[in-house]
Amino acid sequence: MVPRDSDSSDCRVAKRKLSDICEASGHKNWLVRIACAELESWYPGDLAAVEQGLRLDGLNRLQTKSGFRNPDTLQNASDELTRLTNHKYGKISGSRNIGPHLSTDSNRSHSLNIFLCAVRYAISHLSRA
Repeated sequence: MVPRDSDSSDCRVAKRKLSDICEASGHKNWLVRIACAELESWYPGDLAAVEQGLRLDGLNRLQTKSGFRNPDTLQNASDELTRLTNHKYGKISGSRNIGPHLSTDSNRSHSLNIFLCAVRYAISHLSRA
């Protein structure tokens, strides 16, 4: 399983390059998934987790606002998180603190949900091969 930010590159080109590397490695079972913009887009998809991880109040009520209903459309999720949390979010520390609280069932990030489907598929199918 290879998760990767698109880092403003063409997602299809990035996926093809990683797939080529995996294929050349000789391993038979692999999946490549590209987060639509940046992995940090997964966090605004679950503002309850951001609240818990950063010990904040009131963020969860924003989940139904336009930018957070589909967080993969945010132009720069890490900057939005920094603004939203009044600079309590940092890329590394925020990820460590928010990650354990992310919901695997109700996150609004489409790219996270696609990644989770791939993980579930890998667990149920690829581990048997």
